[in-house]
Amino acid sequence: MSPNRQTNFPCWMRAAAAAAFVAVHSAALHTAAIAQVQVQTPAQFVAPQIVTELTQTAAPAATPAAVPAVAANGAPPANPIKPAVAGAPVATVPPPACRAPVSVTRLDRPLLHVMRRLATGAPITVVAIGSSSTAGAGASSIDANYPSQLAIDLREQFPGHDITVLNRGINGEETDNMMARFAADVIAAQPTLVIWQVGTNSVLRDRSLDKHAQLLRDGIEQLKAINADVMLMDMQYTPAVLAKSEVDGMEDQIELAAKAENVDLFERFAVMRNWSEMQHISFDTFTAPDHLHMNDWGYGCVAKLLAGAIAEAATRPVTSAAAPAR
Repeated sequence: MSPNRQTNFPCWMRAAAAAAFVAVHSAALHTAAIAQVQVQTPAQFVAPQIVTELTQTAAPAATPAAVPAVAANGAPPANPIKPAVAGAPVATVPPPACRAPVSVTRLDRPLLHVMRRLATGAPITVVAIGSSSTAGAGASSIDANYPSQLAIDLREQFPGHDITVLNRGINGEETDNMMARFAADVIAAQPTLVIWQVGTNSVLRDRSLDKHAQLLRDGIEQLKAINADVMLMDMQYTPAVLAKSEVDGMEDQIELAAKAENVDLFERFAVMRNWSEMQHISFDTFTAPDHLHMNDWGYGCVAKLLAGAIAEAATRPVTSAAAPAR
């Protein structure tokens, strides 16, 4: 090899390496720009279903100009970088399966009034009374709140039966506000089953747990007197609720009241905690953007699990009604 060849060869190699670096770096910048557009696009909830898909769509944005790779020999690049197509859809993220352990969904006591009406074919009326997480705050429509979804799920569990679920939730109410509505919104409907969602707003507003304990007991006694099955539903497991100091105290209070008054408790808090801590489902999957209320998927899954728990408690042999101690 001549001295000139020995000198020129390294220069040619450096030029080729530099050209390759420019091509790779340009491609990286272009890819990062596209990725940024996709990441900044908010998730959009689709029509309410028990299992809801979260679909992300790239927001319209200025498309970065393509930077062609520099070929070492001056020829056009074989695979030039092409600009992204504005508005191209992003792959749909599949929803997680709706499930929770039987240890937290099984009701302790049989639903005897529901059981008798199933046996006779008589109509069944369920009244769901509560605050915003019963009314359906955070859902995309009234059809996506948990009572609406529960009605669908119960009719699937008991085809051919006349089942009505009445939503008596009002945003912002506390325990005493709901009790003031018992006569008009619960007792007047002559329900077979009452589901009382309670506790969240009292905790959010730092109310006294001691005063709430007596209100809760009084409310349960009033509901038991109307000759219906009674079920409590505890708080939701969401970041806004978890930030409050009295969460554990309220959860204990609701559980103790249910046991002392011999009524059922649907452990929504434990169900949702299982989603987060054991199944590693992100809060964004089952909570609304306010991180207080549930979204369509959260309401739908709670309704599905609750319907399964009601079906089991209304059909189990009475001799085996007592649930094992937890």
